[in-house]
Order: sequence, then structure tokens, then C-alpha cells
Amino acid sequence: MASPQLVWFRQDLRTADHPALTAAAACGPVVGLYVLDDETPGEWKLGGASRWWLHHSLAALSAELEALGSVLILRRGRASRVVPEVAKEMGAGGIHANRHYEPWWREAECEKGDFAILHEGDVLHEPDDIRSGSGKPFKIYGPFYRALHPHFPPAAPLPAPKLEKPAKLPKSDRLADWDLLPSKPDWSGGFSDWQPGTKGAHKQLDRFVVHAGDYGAKRDLPAIDATSRLSPHLHHGEVTPRQVWHALGRKGGDKFHRELAWRDFSRSMTLADPDIGSKSQRPLGLKTRHGKAADADFIAWTKGQTGYPLVDAGMRQLWQSGWMHNRARLVTSSFLVKHLLIDWWRGAQWFWDCLVDADYANNSQNWQWIAGTGFDSQPFYRIMAPLAQSEKFDAADYIRQWVPELAHLSDADIHDPWGRGVAPKGYAQPLIGHKEARERALQAFKERSTAA
Repeated sequence: MASPQLVWFRQDLRTADHPALTAAAACGPVVGLYVLDDETPGEWKLGGASRWWLHHSLAALSAELEALGSVLILRRGRASRVVPEVAKEMGAGGIHANRHYEPWWREAECEKGDFAILHEGDVLHEPDDIRSGSGKPFKIYGPFYRALHPHFPPAAPLPAPKLEKPAKLPKSDRLADWDLLPSKPDWSGGFSDWQPGTKGAHKQLDRFVVHAGDYGAKRDLPAIDATSRLSPHLHHGEVTPRQVWHALGRKGGDKFHRELAWRDFSRSMTLADPDIGSKSQRPLGLKTRHGKAADADFIAWTKGQTGYPLVDAGMRQLWQSGWMHNRARLVTSSFLVKHLLIDWWRGAQWFWDCLVDADYANNSQNWQWIAGTGFDSQPFYRIMAPLAQSEKFDAADYIRQWVPELAHLSDADIHDPWGRGVAPKGYAQPLIGHKEARERALQAFKERSTAA
């Protein structure tokens, strides 16, 4: 009889288009394993919103594996220790895992030697293969995309394999005992629109395919929300970039293909710079704000009490739903870094805790892009005007949804109620005027340039 195989699930909580699962099934009976490792990631252990998502996604994955004839084992602890222990308990002939790019996963894979057989397939194409003429990783997206383009279309997705489980099974934790869901208080009431798991992922993909032709023209309009809303499903691996690509065909156009390619680029950057989440790739030497006043401004930003309607709408959407529209992410992060002169990594850490799609590579790369500290980023002196952005991208109804105290204002007034003299009693006053903030940011950049 063939020896049993262990499949180590991480951010790939699915059964279809799962190269590790397919390879394991070809070798013998299969046991799935998920390890809740809060030790190896250190400061990057799962945030609150991600833990909520994980609970539901693991429940869905367990049901999928059982329907296919296998089982999911849950364990808690340091993955580099737990995975080999479980393999020994069950007498596994092999340990299979899909490749991931976060530094803690790579650390877990290698702490006790390369104990797992790693399989490729969580990206459009393995970023290690996309290199410059000198053999180094690309630091700029444009050349990276041009080098990636000849590999399109990506390989066809794999079907879910037929499975069987061995007679001897290792012990498993109970999912409920992990306390992944918030209870005191339960702040997840606004997460009800999400359906974690592969069924939810493919429902969302089907919805997006119908309207994907509008993506390029409407993706920046928060009130319409023509985005895919696939980011949490992609992050947790409930759907793969290859599945998305082939489902879209030509309907999504080149614009969404480029977004999937940016995801590959972010992973390439993480391989080249594992500290991308905490250290600036190109330190600017700016004098950022610290102390009580800065802390108070930061708290007001997290609560959506900045006095800038679009910023406040985005931050409240984040807190209530675990997600934020892409245009609002750009405006809110720029506001923190440039209007408030607060270090970008503080915002990145807040997003990490609050986002259901908190992705180390994407989140870090995007924050460094806004802050002007990334290898590929906008210049710091390009400062978004949140009031103008709100009007330009027709955010009136978006603001009404998330900042209800402004819901009665007209489209003309709602973008800048203080400037129009119609701000209702109780709505936060602007933390700083836009002109003053812009001048302060440019002065900080000038002083940095002079010092350099």
C-alpha cells in the first residue's frame, strides 16, 4: 500500500488548482494539515480581521476535503516543529506544500532543513524566473511586467483531485478552541457581506466576470465599486490567479491582468527584500511627527474622525467591513503619511490588523509606493488632495454610506462641508487644512533634501 502523504496548507485554502494536493494524491492517501503559527511571524502574526476570515475558511476547507474523501487536521504551534511531528505521527512518506513568499513561511520551511516538497502555483508565474538581464530581480514594475508578459496566458488550473485518507489519523485541535472569532465585543457584525471559502470566492468571481468589462473605467469610483472584491479570497488562496485569469478570458481586459501581475511583482519584491513590511527600501530621511499630538492625530485617523469626508468614509469602511475601496486606500494612506507626517509603517500595521485581505507583500508594497520609500513608488512631493479626489471620483454616495452624519448634504457640499460652511454639529473639524498640510510636507521634504 502506498505511504500516506501530508499536505501542509497555509495561504492556499482550497482543493482545486492546488499543486501540492494534486501531487500528494498521486502518491497515496492524503491528510491535510493547517498549523496556526503565531510564533514564527513575530509582529506579523495574523491580525484580528484575518483571524475571523481564517475561522470560516478553515471550516469550509475541512468540509471540502471530507467531501473528497480526506480530512483536515488542525494544530497550533511553531510550524517548523509541528509539521514534522504530525508527519511522524502518521508515518507520512512525504510532506507537500505550495510555495509562499512571506519571510516567516520561508523561515518555517528551512529551520529544520527542507522537510517539505514545495510546489509552484500561487502566482501567475514564479517570480524567481522573472529576472533582469543581469540576473537580478526587477525593482520597477514596468520592466517586470514586460518580462512576465511572454509567459501569458498562465497554465490552465488543475481540477480538485480524488482523495482517500489513511486508516491512522493524527489528533486534531477543535477549530472553536482557537478563539479566532471576536466575542467581547464581537466587532464583526459588518463582515456579513463576506463569504469566506472557495464557494464564496467563486461566487464573487462569477459576479465580477459579468461586469469585468467596466473595471478599467469604473474601478476608481468608490460609490459604484466596480472592483473585483477578490482580494481576501486571493490572499487566503481560496481562488488562484490562474483561475481568475482563465475565468475572465478577454472580458477583464488588460487592466485587471496587470493587477494580477502587480501581485506577482509584490511577491518578487518580498523575495528580494524580506523586510519590506517594516523598513523603507529607500529611506527619505524625513522628520516625521511623534509624541502626543501625532498619536492623537493617528487615533483620529483610525476612527475616521479627520474632518475630511472621503478619508473618514474609507477608514470607517475599513473598521466596519474589514475592507476598503482601492481609491480610498490611496487617499487615506497618503493623508496619514503626507498630511499628518506620520510614518507609513504605523498605517501599514493598522491595515494589517483590520483588513480581511491583509497581505504582507501587497500591503507593504502599496504603503511604500504611497510614501515614496519603495523602489517603485510615486515621489513624496506628489501629495493627493483628499477634497479634490472626493469630487473627482464622485464619492458623494460612498460618503453618505459610511459617514451618515453627512448623508443629508448635497453632492456639491458633501466633499468639503467645512469649506462650504455646512458641516453639521458633531462632525470632526479638519485635523489640518490641506494647504497648511501640503506646505508642511513639502518643507519637510525640502529640509531632508537640503540635509542630504
